[in-house]
Amino acid sequence: MTEIMYSIEEIKSFIVDKTGCEENEVTSNCDLMNDLGCSGDDFHELIDDYAKKYKVNMDNYLWYFHTDEEGHSNSIGRIFFRAPYERVKQIPVTPTILLESANEGKWLLTYPEHSLPKRRYDILINQIVVVLFIIFVIYKCAT
Repeated sequence: MTEIMYSIEEIKSFIVDKTGCEENEVTSNCDLMNDLGCSGDDFHELIDDYAKKYKVNMDNYLWYFHTDEEGHSNSIGRIFFRAPYERVKQIPVTPTILLESANEGKWLLTYPEHSLPKRRYDILINQIVVVLFIIFVIYKCAT
């Protein structure tokens, strides 16, 4: 049985297709988030599609080292608690990393020691604020 070996050109083409970037913008060592502007949901979708297309086991992949998230940047909870991606040093994802992982069939990056809270307290505070607001509105409408 022969192994499928992917090329950097194939990975670059995949990135161009998923991001809408120009071919000349995608270099072997460009950072998908900072150089190409692929972040948040777009980044997550790209990585999901990449894992499926190239059959890469992403069990040890930690998103918060590579991108931010959408929709939480101006939330009340973030006044008190940082999001996971703000608690670690960013590690760029490049076409070269994607190529090497695709050819190995598993995510190859190893992450530095770090600790995150077991709960997302920033999101919990946001949910509490929304529930309190709904209760307040219901109370005001009932009186």
